[in-house]
Amino acid sequence: MAAGWRPTADRPALAAAAAVRRRLRDFLEARGYLEVETPQLSAAANPDPAVEPFAVAGDAGPLWLATSPEFPMKRLLAAGSGPIYQLARAFRREEQGRRHNPEFTLLEWYAPGAAPAAFIDEAVALIVAGLGEEPAVTWLTYAEAFRQSCGVDPHRADAGELAEAARAAGLTVTGMEGESDPRPWRHLLQSCVVEPALAERGLVVVTDFPADDAALARLRAPGRAGEPAVAERFEIYLHGLELANGYHELTDPVEQRRRFEADNDRRRAAGQSPLPVDEHLLAALEAGLPDACGMAMGVDRLIMAATGATAIEGVLSFPLNRA
Repeated sequence: MAAGWRPTADRPALAAAAAVRRRLRDFLEARGYLEVETPQLSAAANPDPAVEPFAVAGDAGPLWLATSPEFPMKRLLAAGSGPIYQLARAFRREEQGRRHNPEFTLLEWYAPGAAPAAFIDEAVALIVAGLGEEPAVTWLTYAEAFRQSCGVDPHRADAGELAEAARAAGLTVTGMEGESDPRPWRHLLQSCVVEPALAERGLVVVTDFPADDAALARLRAPGRAGEPAVAERFEIYLHGLELANGYHELTDPVEQRRRFEADNDRRRAAGQSPLPVDEHLLAALEAGLPDACGMAMGVDRLIMAATGATAIEGVLSFPLNRA
């Protein structure tokens, strides 16, 4: 107990972390991105059922600590900010472990007018700059990643087929009996089968997510009859560890409100409290969000990769149990 006041990262780790942050800033500044700051407290929250925010007592009701700076940064885009980035503190409940801490650092950046492929290429170059080394890079669609590791088509497989794939992979599943929504089964296979299969492949870009996992990405219509629509969402992994999640951003306020409402319906069905929708964001979309791509990257995870740390506490001064 007496040693609990000490940091869990030593001085070399703190210096390495500072060097990574400096390289990230230098990369983005050289490409014309403006560094911004946005509030960490808001009267609204992201209703995504997979992301649980911290509530803080406010004078006029509850406030929410930011799980990401995404919503206010999009408001800046709609106001004409141009390309922007932020190294932001983010807060998420129930996220603690070898790769998670409830308080962490996100790098979030947005490029108005960028084509998705060019934006992803720039994101890969940014990660390489942050790492200080250049790993091999592989591009896969979400469907290719699933077919190679699970032998199923994630866009067409129903819950029963995905459950069978989980059993075939040796997963023992409890608490999902009778689950007819394919999304929980896909997420289970993604975390327990697909992502571990990426561990030996260096830096991996995964694109074209299922339409019902679009989050805040726009959808792309099928190129041929009979093909499913896909979400213009992309994730980047390093040795099986998710580093970044990005979108060709949704700009339709009606569709965004529908997705928020659907998220709150899912929260209610799961026994979670619904969360207040960000009306400021929806108003910004009404005013006109420019066509843009954006991405959020876990900076602490990038620092782990750059330093060889096996647990996030090795790159944090004070994780939650010492905060």
